Amino acid sequence: MFESLRLRLFKLKQNKAFEAFVIAVIIVSALEIGAKTYELGEIGLLITQYMDLFITLFFLFEITIRFVAEEDKKSFFKSGWNVFDTLVVIISLIPIDESEMALLARLVRIFRVLRMISIIPELRVLINSLLKAMPQLGYVMLLLFIIFYIYAAIGSFLFKDINPVLWGDIGISMLTLFRVMTFEDWTDIQYETMAVYKMSWIYYLTFIFLTAFAFLNMVIGIVVGVMESENKAEREKVEPSLTDIQQQIAQLSEQLSQLQAQHERQGSK
Repeated sequence: MFESLRLRLFKLKQNKAFEAFVIAVIIVSALEIGAKTYELGEIGLLITQYMDLFITLFFLFEITIRFVAEEDKKSFFKSGWNVFDTLVVIISLIPIDESEMALLARLVRIFRVLRMISIIPELRVLINSLLKAMPQLGYVMLLLFIIFYIYAAIGSFLFKDINPVLWGDIGISMLTLFRVMTFEDWTDIQYETMAVYKMSWIYYLTFIFLTAFAFLNMVIGIVVGVMESENKAEREKVEPSLTDIQQQIAQLSEQLSQLQAQHERQGSK
């Protein structure tokens, strides 16, 4: 009885129409959250309240379907996305009133939009790629900080008397260099120092080359490399590898040879 129910719910979970409806509800949830940031009349507030109730109950229904349809219930919570979805749904059940938990309930309802990631596999691949790239990106960020620190110290020593607002100390100098790296009116800063040090353009161009160009390409290269490996892993889950195909062919050949041997023994008898 339960197994037949589980199979029916599994088919419902895998149904593309049901998946599209879940995505539509998530989009409606995002629009409903955005609508609450405006001044609404009594009718608008009443509509959003009913919409919020429907969305909360539907997400509870959907997460229940996914849990019941799972063959191995223990492995359901081994997935970080399932844990995240469950927490969001449970905390969304907190009623929004004047209690101390009202703010938490409102904030969690905002994070319901992130459930789009757990529904769409391509988005999961992107997030997993970013998370797996973090250790390598950490070393890149460390090297970038060292470059920032060196250039900020040089800039503070050279340009402090020209403009103490931008180069007063090493902390302010790092903020100024971040402005230069993001190309936010950096030429104004450059021309101001070039009025005193004509060759100071070398300072800015080398800094921009090292940070905005070199390090940006390094970050992109790391993320793209991890994304390729993640896409390859996802494809291998769906498509059998060449080794698996060869093993299956070998097994089929062995079974065929055994059948032929049995047929020959029966024929000799």
